[in-house]
Amino acid sequence: MALNIVVCIKPVPDPAYYDKVSIDPVTKRITREGIPTIINPVDKNAIEAALQLKSAYGGKVTVITMAPPNATENLREALAMGADEGILLSDRAFGGADTLATSYTLAKGIEKLGSFDIVFCGAESADGATAQVSSQLGEWLGVPHLWNVFALEAPEEKQLRVKTKIENGAMEWEIKAPCLLAVAREVNKPRFISAMGIIKAKNKPISTWSKADLIVEDSRLGLEGSPTKAGGVFTPDLKRKGEMLKGDPEQIVEEILQRLRAGGISIDLDGSCEWGGGK
Repeated sequence: MALNIVVCIKPVPDPAYYDKVSIDPVTKRITREGIPTIINPVDKNAIEAALQLKSAYGGKVTVITMAPPNATENLREALAMGADEGILLSDRAFGGADTLATSYTLAKGIEKLGSFDIVFCGAESADGATAQVSSQLGEWLGVPHLWNVFALEAPEEKQLRVKTKIENGAMEWEIKAPCLLAVAREVNKPRFISAMGIIKAKNKPISTWSKADLIVEDSRLGLEGSPTKAGGVFTPDLKRKGEMLKGDPEQIVEEILQRLRAGGISIDLDGSCEWGGGK
């Protein structure tokens, strides 16, 4: 038998354009126009883990994402790495989703694909970094799931041995398919994309599914299905008040010392200073 593997990826803003990322104060959404996206870096580790299992046991690797239409380019990159098929979940009804609504939509997309053996995700995204989607997705799918996997072995086709990072060390697990694994960067090193991989990717299928293609509850999608609500969005005033001190050097130094003392900083004659009783 062969493995049917699904990998969830997320397009995130290219770090080279982080200075141009903004949030619309009305919609509370990230303004993405004109900002290129890349595959979330740790999601490439997830793709690599899937490809290694496919190489060992055969099967199919399907990459799925919920994103705007231009995410087909990110899917094409995943296909160039070696994945077999790409699925884009794209609909205005999906917009503004928090992690719960996102995981729900991904789950419905995976259910439409049919049976699966393993779902891979990155442990967290480079933009939100909530690390919530993989666990929520595992719950929607009703399968065992592990987070922060940094070592992975497959002694048998549908039985895996994995290690997960915890605060003070690691834990070892055995888990059987079907299951979901959220991997950390340490789990492997993603392969480079070859020229042949790029050529082959052009002939691999990418399907776009909208809300109409899925069996979903509208109340669980997008903004309506998101219990997480953004608060006020504002740009802090980073300006500092400046004042020109006049007089000879001794007078200016004395004025500075007086203002420091008035601010609670104790200045000793030897040049040391204290703030709130500590040097």
